[in-house]
Amino acid sequence: MQHATGLRSPSRILISDTDHDRLTGLARALLDRAPEPAEELLSEMDRAVVTDAAAMPADVVRMGSIVTVRGEGGEIQRIMLVYPGEADIAENKISVLTPMGTALIGVSTGQAVCWSSRGGRELSVTIEAVDTPASGAQRR
Repeated sequence: MQHATGLRSPSRILISDTDHDRLTGLARALLDRAPEPAEELLSEMDRAVVTDAAAMPADVVRMGSIVTVRGEGGEIQRIMLVYPGEADIAENKISVLTPMGTALIGVSTGQAVCWSSRGGRELSVTIEAVDTPASGAQRR
């Protein structure tokens, strides 16, 4: 099956058990209403290495992480990876259901991720830094 967003993330991603459970449930709940982003997220969850939340390395992007990324042109951007209800472009809060958000989950500092925008344009960023979320963000 070909996906419109065409994610090409690093071959190995690491997801905490907590994020994996919540994101898998979110994607399954959205399969009828938003099949493309839901299938992309499920695909990422299927290939993820799942680990205990307490054992997650600090440099891996997880839900609530503030991620510093460098775009193809060298521009630096700081974004927070959030659940759809918390997304706010004006505050650089990116939903995990966007092509960029799905590409970022589970990758670590130094890795590059690529995705296609909804308009079909190829985009990529390199992860420069990951600030671990506050523990409260993980418990919601």
